[in-house]
Amino acid sequence: MSGTEVTRRRFGELAGGALASLVMDAGCVLGSQSGAASDGRLTVRPRAARSRKAQAGRSALGLDNRRDALLQVPETSLDGPLPLIVLLHGAGGSGEGVLRRLGSAPDAAGVAVLAPDSRDATWDGIRSGFGRDVTFIDRALERVFDSIAVDPARVGVGGFSDGATYALSLGLVNGDLFTRVVAFSPGFVVDGPTHGTPRFFISHGTADPILPIDQCSRRIVPALQRRGYDVTFREFDGGHEVPPAIARDALQWMTT
Repeated sequence: MSGTEVTRRRFGELAGGALASLVMDAGCVLGSQSGAASDGRLTVRPRAARSRKAQAGRSALGLDNRRDALLQVPETSLDGPLPLIVLLHGAGGSGEGVLRRLGSAPDAAGVAVLAPDSRDATWDGIRSGFGRDVTFIDRALERVFDSIAVDPARVGVGGFSDGATYALSLGLVNGDLFTRVVAFSPGFVVDGPTHGTPRFFISHGTADPILPIDQCSRRIVPALQRRGYDVTFREFDGGHEVPPAIARDALQWMTT
């Protein structure tokens, strides 16, 4: 059985029960386990503003020769600090793949993107608890913050499918770092301690056959709102995807 099938099966079991969580009081929730980085906390923070202009284009960070991370700096980058989004791929995917999914939207919005690969087929919290992926994302962010000037007020995390689930979860746990969270077709939320008050942009296709909207975003969104979070929710006619217009609007939202 593939990692994706295991994830979807566990999602179905979780979505079918009347579950509660410290993070969410309704919907699809997975409890975290003990271990390295088990609380999901990221420790790195943006450096003081740099005077040099960021070099536009895409490059590998060189942190791992098998599963690495990509940094994409927009062609429209200016001398000032850039907005940055940590972009997380779906199950079985890669940073390069999720960048393709968003197309030209980051460049058009002037947003730098850090797109890491998960350590295994999907993100650690999807199957168990926070661990090696949190540690790797922390290392990747440290390299990015050493390389380009990032606006601390516009640092976000986002993703698609399993990556959206992980982005919601990391965003809640690290809301004092991530001021914005973008979730394209999320499934559930991994339990963890909450910090800060991030804003959320969530999208979901009304005909999604993999993560059905009724059991996922239509539960997640009101639960976040009941907790007092600012949530922008975009439903669209479609399946398990990120339509170009949704990608464009989400990345523009990142800059506000």
